[in-house]
Amino acid sequence: MYTLHYSPGTASMVVHLALLEIGAPYQLKLVDISDKREQDSADYRKLNPGGHVPTLLIDGRAVYESGALLIILAERHPEAKLIPPPSTPERDAWLQWTVFLSNALMSTYRLWFYPGELGHQESPPEIRAAVQRKIEGIWDRLEAQLSAHGPYLLGAEFSGVDLMLTMLMRWSRNMPRPATEWPALKRLADRVRARPSWKKLYELEGLTEW
Repeated sequence: MYTLHYSPGTASMVVHLALLEIGAPYQLKLVDISDKREQDSADYRKLNPGGHVPTLLIDGRAVYESGALLIILAERHPEAKLIPPPSTPERDAWLQWTVFLSNALMSTYRLWFYPGELGHQESPPEIRAAVQRKIEGIWDRLEAQLSAHGPYLLGAEFSGVDLMLTMLMRWSRNMPRPATEWPALKRLADRVRARPSWKKLYELEGLTEW
């Protein structure tokens, strides 16, 4: 039994989607990161010293970082085919894209959504514009990959890294130029959003906006 400490629509989303794809038993523990700021509580910090979601309890052990959790779950449940077999070029590409999305895109998003981490209540216009350009540059790179080798990041077959990419595309929905304005990215998002796991997550987490 897994226990996922989550907040709707945050980085916990990819872990929840993976659990739904796998079909393993799990329970959800809501972390109120807005009104109650439960991520800063002493009890939660014992699980996740950084005070972030998600945190996943695996056999009673607290493990965190969404990219790492996706890898762990995919490897623990190879029958779900969220990750290609070991020692294959596809496995290498899967790990490459998972780390790229986590390092290049998720970290940049923090500068967009949490300007306080740079010491600003609101980012100066020039910084905000630079962050936007960087995110859009990443969409350009992913669009080129999907246009040449899609419809999924690894080609013809869906995998867990597509869940992470679609979650990150969702985060752009209110940006000046959302990711769905890139045609190949939109096609991938439409495929992932049609999956039963995506629809079930929306039901369980009470999400409405794409």
